[in-house]
Parts: sequence; C-alpha cells; structure tokens
Amino acid sequence: MSANPAPLAADGGRRGGTPFAYGGQALMEGVLMRGRNAIAVALRHPDGRIVTSTERLESRIHTSRAAKWPFVRGLVVLYETLVIGTRWLVRSANVQAEEDDVELGKGTIAITLLITFGIAIAVFSLLPLFISSVATSGASQGWAQPAVEGLIQVALFLAYLTFVSRTPDIYRVFQYHGAEHMTIHALEAGDPLTVNEVRKYPTAHHRCGTEFLVILVLLSIFAFSLVGKQEPVVMVLSRFLGIPVLAAVGYEVLKIGAKFRHHRIVRAIMFPGILVQMITTKRPTDDMIEVAISSMEEALEADGNPIPAGSTIFERDPLVLPTGDTKPAPATDPVAAATTDEPPAVP
Repeated sequence: MSANPAPLAADGGRRGGTPFAYGGQALMEGVLMRGRNAIAVALRHPDGRIVTSTERLESRIHTSRAAKWPFVRGLVVLYETLVIGTRWLVRSANVQAEEDDVELGKGTIAITLLITFGIAIAVFSLLPLFISSVATSGASQGWAQPAVEGLIQVALFLAYLTFVSRTPDIYRVFQYHGAEHMTIHALEAGDPLTVNEVRKYPTAHHRCGTEFLVILVLLSIFAFSLVGKQEPVVMVLSRFLGIPVLAAVGYEVLKIGAKFRHHRIVRAIMFPGILVQMITTKRPTDDMIEVAISSMEEALEADGNPIPAGSTIFERDPLVLPTGDTKPAPATDPVAAATTDEPPAVP
C-alpha cells in the first residue's frame, strides 16, 4: 500500500532561501521525492545500505505547456499517483524481497494491482453508493443521498487506515511518510538537512495527499448533490466519470489552501486533512530520517539546486533493481536519460 503522495507546492516561490516545490511519497523502506524537473528515490537496502536513483521528468506529460494549466495539472498529479507512484512502490517492494530471494513478476504485479483497484472501487465507491441509496430511499432532499454516501466513505476510509496502520509493514511505511514530511518542512524553513534539525518538525504537512483525499470527499458530496437521485446506471457512471473532474478541481483547492494557509479560516477548513494524517504519518526512527534526507538531497542535486549548508551527506550507493526490471537512467547522465524508453517516474 502506498502512503499518500504529496502534490507540488502551491507556488514556485522560495522560503528560507530554498525552493519549496517538493513533494514526495513513502515507499517500502524508502522515500521518493519529486522536484521540478526530476524525482529521486532513496531506499534502505536489506543489507543496511542507502541506495538511490534519480529520473528526469522528460515525458510529454510533464514537459508540455498544457501540463501546467490550471485543472489540467491536477490530472497530471492523478496520473503520477496512480501509475508512476505505484510502479516505484512495487520496485521498492522488489528490493526488499531480495533478502528472501523473492521477485514479483510483472504479470503477478499487474494482476495484484487490478484486483486491488477492483476491491478499492467496490468497497469505497460502489458500496457507499448502494448503502446510501437504500438508506435515503424515502428522502425528498437531493443532498441526502450524497451526504450519507460521503459519510460512509469517510467512515470506511478511516477504519481501513486505522486497521492497516496496525500491521508492522504499513506502520513502517507511515513512519517513512512522516520522515518525508519532516524533511520537506526542514527544507522549506531553510534549515540544514540533518537528523536533529529534521526531527524537530511535525509529521503532518499541508500538501499531503491525505488532505487531497479529504477535499475530494467534500467536493463529491457537493457535486453529486447537484446530480441528485438518478437511475442506478447514471449514478454509477457519474462516480467514475467524475473522478478526473473532481481531482482537477480538488488540486486547485489544495493549492489555494496552501497559498493562504496563514489565514485562520483557511486553516480551519483544511484542518480535517491534518487530523487524518495522525493515522497516515508516524514518528520515524533516525535511520528513516537519514533515508528521507538522502532522497531530498538527490532531488535537489537533480534539479540543479544547492543542498542547504550544514546538511549531512550520508553514504549511499546507486540503486540496482532486481532482474527483470529496467534500471532508470540517472538524472545526471543526459545521454542515458535521452535514450531510455521507460517513462520517468514521479510520486
């Protein structure tokens, strides 16, 4: 399972002398950081080493002018989260499986993902729709059914996160999620990237994908209340077709919320997302913070940005992916980056 990836910063400015257009994603025993022009991945190898890899963001999806348009950029983030982020999550799992001489084949991965997404759609979308339709069958208000549907979705989602967070593997992913956020906080404040400096920051962050999900639920309640009760086929199709539209709008709301976070009303509106992060982020250990710092430093270097003065540079080795997976071209190798056929990966 992936921890919630953080969309990009609300604007391209600078705070504390350092760029703050960085978001990330927790992986299995690692962290992925997404910069402006490249992504960086740092993993704790089963033998204890920190291994890293970088990739340029050079596909047309990321370099086209349209990718930066309002509402379109939200769809790019959705693509990054569902497709490329999942690919790196699987890669990180394969690296950890090396210890047991286990490798997940592409066919197994594809089937597992299809089953996972199918169950997620059935449980978090179709089941709430069915229950809310039955529960509000006698209601005359058009907003009653989507309101109940949204509440059921929230309850199921929180229950699921609470349950999985109690498993050792997912708990560690949530710890890396916290380390990712804490490192981004330190960068935004202009502090050196050291374990001691990073550790003083909270695990919650206002650009986390958790807030994005909360916004989507609220938007879906409002949007589907406008649709009202329709034929079952229409209601089901509206939920599927509405996902990209709501994602596009939700991303813009998230950016506005981040830009005006200093306003008390905005903080209050966005506060539920921070509360949910009490589940999806946990306090990391020092070695996890080391991995997050390594990932951030790799991302900064790949973007051509300086590492904050006084930062700790941890020893790390190039990531060698298991047999059967294609090793990403390093961001610092323009020839290899130009010739690779594999699309770049981002959180």
